[in-house]
Amino acid sequence: MLLMRPHNQEPRTQMTDWLAPQTLQTAHGLPAFVYTDPDIAARERSMFRRTWQLVARSDQLAQPGDHVVEDIAGLPVLIARAPDGTLLGFHNVCRHRGGPLAIACGAGLKQLRCHYHGWTYDWDGVLRSGPELDALVDFDRAQVRLPAIAVVQWQGLVFASIEPEALFDALVDGIDARVASALHEVRFQRRVSYVAQCNWKAYIDNYLEGYHVPHIHPALNRLLDYRAYRTECLAGYALQSSPLDASESFYGLGEALYYQLWPNTMLNILPGRLQTNRVVPLGVDRCRIDFDYYYAPDVARDAAKIAADQDLAEVTQREDIDICERVQRAFASGSYNTGRVHPTREQGVHWFQERYRRALA
Repeated sequence: MLLMRPHNQEPRTQMTDWLAPQTLQTAHGLPAFVYTDPDIAARERSMFRRTWQLVARSDQLAQPGDHVVEDIAGLPVLIARAPDGTLLGFHNVCRHRGGPLAIACGAGLKQLRCHYHGWTYDWDGVLRSGPELDALVDFDRAQVRLPAIAVVQWQGLVFASIEPEALFDALVDGIDARVASALHEVRFQRRVSYVAQCNWKAYIDNYLEGYHVPHIHPALNRLLDYRAYRTECLAGYALQSSPLDASESFYGLGEALYYQLWPNTMLNILPGRLQTNRVVPLGVDRCRIDFDYYYAPDVARDAAKIAADQDLAEVTQREDIDICERVQRAFASGSYNTGRVHPTREQGVHWFQERYRRALA
């Protein structure tokens, strides 16, 4: 039986120019295979190791000995508050035979001691001691060191990068001036995590445009003023904003601000509420989205408002996951290659995909 390729599906071997920069007015989106190819997913791991990842809340690392165990693109990492108050990050991998220095997030970490064989490091990451090390010939402990990673604390959040390609300040430049007071007062309330059967980029693409809101999110659409919906693209992030509809908003007067920090962190800010999202690839066609909810003190005392906020977020998230999973199946079907990017409604998608092209190139 002769199998025919769909007429609009260009063979991947002929697609040599998809990494070339594109202007907004004439741009096409990333080709479908970029969302389905395991080789592309493998190449992305180095990109994630060069970028800033949201790894913790500041309150998780408030006291000496507090520590967080995370994973960045397959690399186990440990972030800890040292006895002198310094915030430090290391590969969570002993230099002896790869054992973990910490197994779970917690408090009271007094030393960096491997759970496998007991090798112990000082807070500079240098090997200090271990069982029967004197038996090792020509062994200089001072040359054995845990690789450090970059860690920064900002607005109650902790970010880390294994090999940062840019200073963290460049990532968030301008955000403080606009929302510092709103971020400063909020406190963590809960985390909800979702697994979506789609490539992480499909989820990010969807987040970065309000073009779909009237069609996919009826409840959210009533809350926002779609006619006044705006997108601004800066060096480290894209910002979508919209005034709230006073007749529908249980948040009060103000605006909705949706920040997408390159490459996979979101800050969703509404009056009295911050929601952070981190999108974690789990495979070429699966990702996890961690939602952390934060509220200002007056909202934190209002159970009805919190319930309304989280009910709306749950409905919106389920709608987003459903459409992203449908798009992922279309990408994998062979029917679709790439389509045009809308120049006034999908600037954020274009911004993200241009950053992505440069990162992989």
